[in-house]
Amino acid sequence: MTTQCTSESLPFQASFRREVVARFDGGAISSDGGGLLLKPLEDRTGIVRQFAGCFADHRDPDRIEHTVEQLLRQRVYGLALGYEDLNDHDELRHDPLLATLVDKADPSGLDRLRPRDRGKALAGKSTLNRLELTPVGADPDSRYKKIAVRGREVEDLFVELFLQAHERPPEQIVLDLDATDNPLHGDQLGKFFHGYYREYCYLPLYIFCGEHLLCAKLRPADLDASTGSVKQLDRIVSRIRQAWPKVRIVIRGDSGFCREAIMAWCERNSVDYLLGLAGNARLKREVVEALVQARQQFEQTGQASRVFVEFRYQTLDSWSRERRVVGKAEYLAGGENPRFVVTSISPEEIPAAVLYEQHYCARGDMENRIKEQQLYLFAHRTSCATMRANQLRLWFSGIAYTLLAALRRLGLAGTELAHAQCDTIRLKLLKIGALIRVTVRKVWVSLSESFPYRDLFVRVYRNLVGTTPIPLRC
Repeated sequence: MTTQCTSESLPFQASFRREVVARFDGGAISSDGGGLLLKPLEDRTGIVRQFAGCFADHRDPDRIEHTVEQLLRQRVYGLALGYEDLNDHDELRHDPLLATLVDKADPSGLDRLRPRDRGKALAGKSTLNRLELTPVGADPDSRYKKIAVRGREVEDLFVELFLQAHERPPEQIVLDLDATDNPLHGDQLGKFFHGYYREYCYLPLYIFCGEHLLCAKLRPADLDASTGSVKQLDRIVSRIRQAWPKVRIVIRGDSGFCREAIMAWCERNSVDYLLGLAGNARLKREVVEALVQARQQFEQTGQASRVFVEFRYQTLDSWSRERRVVGKAEYLAGGENPRFVVTSISPEEIPAAVLYEQHYCARGDMENRIKEQQLYLFAHRTSCATMRANQLRLWFSGIAYTLLAALRRLGLAGTELAHAQCDTIRLKLLKIGALIRVTVRKVWVSLSESFPYRDLFVRVYRNLVGTTPIPLRC
């Protein structure tokens, strides 16, 4: 991106006999040249455009310079390119490349109305934060903050984007549920201390299907991990079955989601479940003989040993019925390690060992998807005073993740980065030095000749522009 011009020379240590001198005189150079790929990706998927449709804009159209879609593109693309804070946009607003991605009429910003904004095509932090700070009851008579998000529509959008990503209905889908900590360091509304995480935090609920994000619900940390799961599952499953009436649905989660309400809801709605089950004395008695066998195998081989058993089980008072439980009797160098899962899937369909090792343990991949958002797309930046604003920040991160997941799925298919995480995609594909020249008819983007992934970039570009747009559902 551009900076203030200076003629000052910055001498560095000589390289052999040559002096090394740096100056800020290279012109309009951006470090985000690969961000150009986000433009055909958005044209193909309409992700941000559909996101913008979830907002009500009560501003006077004759007095605005940035549409809601442009503001959201700037915010979401900024996260995708690694800019986590609103403060970053006071510098990014000078960047003609990001302005091009946002679809500004003049990426140089020379068409701005106020003299103080000339040369700054994009919105600054004070304009962008109106997205987060607009109260629920905003209307045309509100003074400053008039862009209101319709939260239910955003929640439904994640499911719609999931459906749009499939050309044909799959035979079966697995919905993974998990809760994670979102650390807090201020006096945010809904802040509570969580004993397990040993910190003040939020406890957002995530639901994924493979790499697809279906739900990111911000919650205070004084709740059970499963709180609100049935409501979200009912909403998501109803919409999926409306589009795909014959698809089989399985939900999967750890012991924090092994609750009667969830299992009973699944049984009433013909949804299968595979859930971790916290151990207790009664359960451990069921695997005593298997643990002895596992210990004998460990002593013979010196390797970790597993023996699986299954049985019917019902709690004394919290479960409404008897259910199938699979026990893993494992013996490690550190001693016994029994684990249990409860499921509605019959033993004739999936035997115990396969059920646990191949199906239940596969839920660990969801944790990688959560980490992508927390670590690389800044879902943890929930520093606003209200939960409503922090929920919107979580959705910003979720949309940025959905965008990069679409880039991985549509652009990187068949390449060495087909399964790369978001930070790897950003580092190797989006962070390219580029010289920007804006003329009357064109925006010229000169990418670095020494870019090591040039062939990959060209291949991704061709993958994106060589496909037809995804049809949007009504």
